Amino acid sequence: MAPHRILVVDDDAAIRTVVREALRREGYVVETATSLAAQRAALASFRPHVLVTDVVLPDGNGLDALTETFAAQPDLPVIVLSAQNTLATAVRANEQGAFEYLPKPFDLDELARAVAAAIASRGAVAMPDSEAAGEELPLIGRSPPMQDVYRTIARVVSNDLTVLVLGESGTGKELVARAIHDLGSRRTRPFVAINMAAIPRELIESELFGHERGAFTGAQARTAGRFEQAQGGTLFLDEIGDMPADAQTRLLRVLQSGEYSPVGGTRAIRADVRIIAATHKDLPRLIAEGLFREDLFYRLNVVPMTLPPLRERGADIGELARHFLDRAAADGLPRKALSEDGAAALAAHSWPGNVRELENLMRRLAALTREDVIGSTQVARQLGARDLPAPALSGDGGQDSLGEAVEHHLTRYFAAFGRELPPDGLLDRLMDEVERPLLRLTLAACKGNQLRAARLLGINRNTLRKKLGDRGIDAGDVRRMGGSGGSPG
Repeated sequence: MAPHRILVVDDDAAIRTVVREALRREGYVVETATSLAAQRAALASFRPHVLVTDVVLPDGNGLDALTETFAAQPDLPVIVLSAQNTLATAVRANEQGAFEYLPKPFDLDELARAVAAAIASRGAVAMPDSEAAGEELPLIGRSPPMQDVYRTIARVVSNDLTVLVLGESGTGKELVARAIHDLGSRRTRPFVAINMAAIPRELIESELFGHERGAFTGAQARTAGRFEQAQGGTLFLDEIGDMPADAQTRLLRVLQSGEYSPVGGTRAIRADVRIIAATHKDLPRLIAEGLFREDLFYRLNVVPMTLPPLRERGADIGELARHFLDRAAADGLPRKALSEDGAAALAAHSWPGNVRELENLMRRLAALTREDVIGSTQVARQLGARDLPAPALSGDGGQDSLGEAVEHHLTRYFAAFGRELPPDGLLDRLMDEVERPLLRLTLAACKGNQLRAARLLGINRNTLRKKLGDRGIDAGDVRRMGGSGGSPG
């Protein structure tokens, strides 16, 4: 059998060379192009089995050209590469009929797997059937953890599969649910949210399914429940882990049969809703403790999606913070800017309250900061760290030792949870929080020179690069900061 032909389109010579050689090693015949015009010519003459294309090209947009490409070759799988790395790009690539979307920088092994899967799927690529998504979407961030979220959203918006969104409190689970609804076929119908933890257990069934007049004391008239209110749209069941056992049983029956009856009623109502559920709790642990139905879990866990905590999204914190400052200004608060050292100070915080905590902090900073530019001093003051001693690396246990600073930090961290304990895995999170600012500040002190930074840290350059990737740190952003990060401490 003749080798499969792959056309790679990118205006970056380095990317073309690396991808071409990697795919040739896999046994493919590879040709490259640098523009849409060259792509059109190669599609006609080379007749590739798979097209790998960048989005931004010198003479146009690779996504815009997909309609023309599919008109000429309807069964051609397309793998889209992009450095834009936004939810809009991922969704638009999916809507335009792309087989796969890979954010830059991408892993060559992942690209090779995508090409192999694309070849195996020949003939199964759907034509685009909806308008491209706009850029005004509710999710912000380009870090690797968020790319996984965007790709999952892009794959579920075109169907009605049940989605279970997992993540700590404040990570944006309802924003994800709204994005899935707003980008899907049910976007013109209602989006209805209900928080299971906020409703008395004796009222949950009535809230979900409604009730007939006289169903219980005080039921003076028939009332529609959330299922009926969401008919034709999306029902978001937030904090599903707090749902009482009897309501879990009733919900399971609805999910199995597609029908429900109001409390006190006998007529069956057909449920035409998409279900998106969310929780910050460990559902498998609740199942083991007998607090959550295993069969309901499997009904809800059709497409699981885990949202990263903010401490794992260090590269996104500055962008998020500036977004919240813009939103605060739109709401009438004073307009403020955020300096690079202010962004670095935010990135070094633990964020037990996640994105919600960051948003509240930025609103507070906008309201209380006298200066037009928010720097590290203002950030530290509002985080309650103005009395935090400058930590030394001597480890002598004195008042200004690193141990004192860590103890102060952990004291505030535990206090943020009140009577509850923080999520398990505290040691790993602490090591992550220590390593991320250490890497950022060391790179900044070395003006982005990774070889010098690796020597200063006492590790090799490959280890440094892996740690930067694991921690979601963009070395280019740190390089642009120059030496503004200061010295550790």
